Amino acid sequence: MKSFKADYVFPVSADPIKNGIVTVDDYGKIISVSTHALPDAPVEQLSGIICPGFVNTHCHLELSHLKNLTPRQTGLVEFIKSVQQLRGASEDVVTQAALAADEEMYNNGIVAVGDISNSINSLEAKKQSKLYYHTFVEVFSFLPERAEEAFENALELQKQFKPLAASITPHAPYSVSKDLFRLIKNYSDANENLQSIHNQECEDENKFYRYKLGAFNDLYKTLGIDISYFKPQARNSIQSVLPLLSSRQNILMVHNTCTNLKDIYFIKRFDRKINWCFCPSANLFIEGRLPKIDLFVDEGFNITLGTDSLASNDKLCILSEMRILQQRFPALSTAMLLEWATINGAKFLGIDDEIGTLEVGKAPGLNLITGLDGLKITDSTEVRRLL
Repeated sequence: MKSFKADYVFPVSADPIKNGIVTVDDYGKIISVSTHALPDAPVEQLSGIICPGFVNTHCHLELSHLKNLTPRQTGLVEFIKSVQQLRGASEDVVTQAALAADEEMYNNGIVAVGDISNSINSLEAKKQSKLYYHTFVEVFSFLPERAEEAFENALELQKQFKPLAASITPHAPYSVSKDLFRLIKNYSDANENLQSIHNQECEDENKFYRYKLGAFNDLYKTLGIDISYFKPQARNSIQSVLPLLSSRQNILMVHNTCTNLKDIYFIKRFDRKINWCFCPSANLFIEGRLPKIDLFVDEGFNITLGTDSLASNDKLCILSEMRILQQRFPALSTAMLLEWATINGAKFLGIDDEIGTLEVGKAPGLNLITGLDGLKITDSTEVRRLL
């Protein structure tokens, strides 16, 4: 048993506690959160704030070997081309990079990850990890005639990740045909199958769906894919594919760089369990712009944070994502960002009974955040994992 005292304790589930003390047992399970020390529990005095461990709801562990290899701010389509050209590394290189990335997340106070996988290459790192992983087995094919084959391959890959948590999910509106969306929906209607989908990362995605114009036509041509069957939908991508998603499952919309207020209101009229994930570092890396965060804040949705991959980020650190958001959107309080970084991600992944808040009986991990200006995140702010 040990106790940690800090300037503030942020339980997340309750108001911050000035000079708060968190006491845990030998297994990291919380015994007490208060202003009083328990008898026989040595207290470690710390400067800063104590909060639960972070939840990274969007990562691509299997792309960790691409760090520093992809160009910045070339736009999503050129980024996709670059990743496709660089993916042919050996299994050992991919595995070693994934193990290092997993350790980096652990050291940066992350306790749980929603991870995208197109292959089995991240399995070994996940088996060895101290973190909780939910693997989203990503399926894609924009050709209707390949829908069955793509879905069957995803089912087989999902089996290989068991008994680790894994579900089958569509990649993005521009890479999944209606036929494939329907196969995923039918499966999701009949099974527990958490969903995560890349959404509106660039203007070209909406342009393609509205008018069948823009850079995605060049991408399909480069890949040798005949999309003559596809007709303009006369509306943005999210509005086009939302009816094709299951109403039974929680769905994470990731990136949302070009989502607008009309899209948000459209979603609110549908019976879908939509969550949002923002990955600001990756947005700046790829497109050089951020989503209109203020549009989402008061609309009643569950908002989470992600890092994306080291192909589109310099580090896998949720605090860094919080820093960018607060600097660009000063109205976002540290308390709100901590909710996005902890309990909201835990709720989406369905593990909020164990992590996400500092409550008696939970083992959420403990992070110490230092270098704040009052309670504002600065360039000097750092995170240190306590448990």
